[in-house]
Amino acid sequence: MQDTVARLPAAVRDALKEPLGPVVDDVDTLLATVDGPIVAVGDVVTYHLIEAGVDPAVAVLDGRTERSTVADTIRATLPLDATDRIPNDAGTLSAELVAAVTTALAAMDGTVIVVDGEEDLAALPAVVAAPDGAVVVYGQPGEGMVTVVVDEDTRARARALLERFEDTDRLWALLP
Repeated sequence: MQDTVARLPAAVRDALKEPLGPVVDDVDTLLATVDGPIVAVGDVVTYHLIEAGVDPAVAVLDGRTERSTVADTIRATLPLDATDRIPNDAGTLSAELVAAVTTALAAMDGTVIVVDGEEDLAALPAVVAAPDGAVVVYGQPGEGMVTVVVDEDTRARARALLERFEDTDRLWALLP
């Protein structure tokens, strides 16, 4: 059972459909436009980066894309066989996931976090906790990859979204 520290209310779901940064549709364009350590949230994004020869500084995976199991070719490329899986239910952020993301971002050493559940919302605490200049990349269904260069402005936008979540009393103690 997970320790939930934030819950996405239905009223905020539409706000999350707006990307936090530019959307690119291929990894070469992404790599040509970013400079800094890459934090990948999502299996397909991570797969494309690895296929392009880039090992993300941090990757957050769950073995799924758009609520379906990733294709075998993607699964074979990703390190999804972690014995320690982090619980995180859909529409929530667990204390375990936020702590794992924060710890991995402090190290920026190629940590792979494998989630048992759903990793989609991990991009928000990643933007809040990543150092300035890091690039958080996550998938935008049907559009491509969102690239968020972390700075004071993007961090404030991610915090503002998280402030609209429910049950966040303990979330802020886990984030820098």
